[in-house]
Amino acid sequence: MGVDYYEILEVDRNATDEELKKAYRKLAMKWHPDKNPDNKNEAETKFKLISEAYEVLSDPQKRAIYDRYGESSLKGGMPPPDHAGVDSFFQTGGGPTTFRFNPRDPNGIFAEVFGFSSPFGRTGMGVGGCGRGMGGGSWVSRSFGGMFGKDVFGEGRPMSQGPRRKAPPIENTLPCSLEELYKGTTKKMKISRQIAHASGKTLLVEEILIIEIQPGWKKGTKITFPEKGNEQPNVIAADLVFIIDEKPHSIFTRDGNDLVMTQKISLAEGEVLTGYTFQLTTLDGRGLTIAINNVIDPNYEKVITGEGMPISKDPSQRGNLRIKFNINFPSIVDAGVES
Repeated sequence: MGVDYYEILEVDRNATDEELKKAYRKLAMKWHPDKNPDNKNEAETKFKLISEAYEVLSDPQKRAIYDRYGESSLKGGMPPPDHAGVDSFFQTGGGPTTFRFNPRDPNGIFAEVFGFSSPFGRTGMGVGGCGRGMGGGSWVSRSFGGMFGKDVFGEGRPMSQGPRRKAPPIENTLPCSLEELYKGTTKKMKISRQIAHASGKTLLVEEILIIEIQPGWKKGTKITFPEKGNEQPNVIAADLVFIIDEKPHSIFTRDGNDLVMTQKISLAEGEVLTGYTFQLTTLDGRGLTIAINNVIDPNYEKVITGEGMPISKDPSQRGNLRIKFNINFPSIVDAGVES
């Protein structure tokens, strides 16, 4: 797998976003080059790796690719050719698309997480004080000055510019069928957004977001991808939010965790409404035989325990299936009876 990003951040493989951010804040502050003037080279290397690990693991798409294929495939421009199903993962409307991960500027990530660029807070010491005293210029200008011609943070600019505001969330509806919400599924959404490059230019990039729909999710459930909106100067990118919506179903409607359906029955007038049996296909494709042994009237409801929707907090438990009846009494009367 190459570099172990989980080991670098000192977290386990099931770490949450909050745990990743907490680990990053601790290690980035410890190994920031401006806080290690006597051990600059090692600090710069570790600071880059810590930032790269956090960038990958805090991004659902990059993390999914890394977990499945490793660091070499994440940076190599395409997944290994001997893995089945890879093309569909990277498929776009115009055919397979090449995904290549290029690590962002570590100081940019630091500024986004902490809200300021100096490890000494808003005092301006990172560039104007301690950082400049170690050979001139900030660590960024020393590392990348030849590439961009000057300090990407701006030489001589005060570090304290006040807290950045966050752009409002961008919400999108995500329609799902009842079958998808019953069994769970994976959806891949291609987005295009603008990112601010360290050079100061804005680049348009495409990303594929992976959404794991869990069994039992309901209409209104929100899935949030932090800071996946367009990047703008002095603005924290907006969160991208997908809101679950339920597509209409030809047979079932949902009522909480229950499924409700109406079965039509056509009976001759005066026929006893008992002993009725019919077949039903469930949302996961199973066949059920429903036997009605009670007297059926327009208000009768048959309840099948445990054949409703999974309960999201415990998918092994399910709601009920409630069957209502629409009874049609034919208006045609036998001619002999009529005479």
